[in-house]
Amino acid sequence: MGKANSIHLESTKERIVPLGVYCFVLIMVLERVITSDQIPELYYFFLGILIASLSCLIMALLKVKASIHMIAVCGLFMFLIVLSIHFSININGLLALMSIITGAVATSRLHLKAHNYKELLLGLFIGAIPQLILINNWLL
Repeated sequence: MGKANSIHLESTKERIVPLGVYCFVLIMVLERVITSDQIPELYYFFLGILIASLSCLIMALLKVKASIHMIAVCGLFMFLIVLSIHFSININGLLALMSIITGAVATSRLHLKAHNYKELLLGLFIGAIPQLILINNWLL
């Protein structure tokens, strides 16, 4: 379609269409597939993903680039932390592995010169904060 120069989506303009489509798919999943009555934890996890994706889309519209890789891994990491607290289960090994994976993702993005520190920190916060905000809806 000629909207992107490469698969790396280096400019913020190239990210707008894929993020918009992804947000639309997430809305359909939340409306049709996962309801808050069935599995509330999974519903609010996907809602957090939607909020993070919409935040990333808004940042792209404002010409600010955030690491989508960091958004994804930090959102999952935060969800697993909250899930272990909610169900009172010991998944410390998984949390340690997620910590290593998060560091590896950040290191690889810096090594490949795909992002700088600011973009990685922005991705970390955009991924983790929606999951933290939604804790009150299902944790208690």
